[in-house]
Amino acid sequence: MIDFLLEPLGYEFFRHGLLAALMVGVSCGLIGTYVILRGMSYVGHGLSHAAFGGAVVGFTFNLNFYAGAGAMGLLSALLINRVTRSGRIKLDAAIGIVTTAMFALGIVIISQGTSFNQSFEAALFGNILGIGEDDLLIISLVTIATLTIIFLLYRPLLFSTFDNEAAKVFGIKTDVMQLVFSVLLTLAIIASMNIVGVTMIAAALITPAATARLMTDSFGRMLIYSLTIGAVSGVVGIYLSYIFNTASGATIVLFGALLFCLIWFVKSIQEGMLMRQRRSGKADLISTK
Repeated sequence: MIDFLLEPLGYEFFRHGLLAALMVGVSCGLIGTYVILRGMSYVGHGLSHAAFGGAVVGFTFNLNFYAGAGAMGLLSALLINRVTRSGRIKLDAAIGIVTTAMFALGIVIISQGTSFNQSFEAALFGNILGIGEDDLLIISLVTIATLTIIFLLYRPLLFSTFDNEAAKVFGIKTDVMQLVFSVLLTLAIIASMNIVGVTMIAAALITPAATARLMTDSFGRMLIYSLTIGAVSGVVGIYLSYIFNTASGATIVLFGALLFCLIWFVKSIQEGMLMRQRRSGKADLISTK
């Protein structure tokens, strides 16, 4: 068994992919918790499409892949916040308009026949086994920044997540917290693009946090569970993709979905047993009367 687990580590591409999957799992697990509790599940999907459009635009100006994707992703997040601030336009509508327009811009540029490199296919569908040292550095910086900022701003972010209006009353700068959250979300998406691809980033963000939500009502424990589930999904998924020769990003997402189904099934059984015990207890109480 030990030899079976150690064998893939002899390949540099696998070691890079394993580290990348682990770190992306942690960062997505953390950010996904806030996304779930803020009711913004659709935003990860939208911003990933906007970031792809930014990567294409950046390429046309000879910019770094991450620079173009990050700039467009952050711009989209800020525009969404601005459009929804008055309350006249709902969040889902703003996300659909802004991010789809950014994605469409990238598609239009590609359709002009410009020669693009392989990185855009990786961004769309993921190519974790093609991760290089530069990618690992970016992912490491994003993961460290996410852990540090969430640790330092734990209470303000928590308060503004659950009750934005009350947070304002207590002196928390909710606009700043929203900006911080938008930056962290954008960074997590950019770091994940070459791992799971644009088409699956939303699942990588949402699934660990949703699974953790089934397991606990405590926000602190939910954060810990979510980042742990994200990390485990990344590590196990990359091993399974190596064993079965499947797409790494898709395998990671499928394993995370399997964990969610298992936890949901166990919780459903537990809740059913608890309901039966309560009914049995009420019946016994009535019979004694």
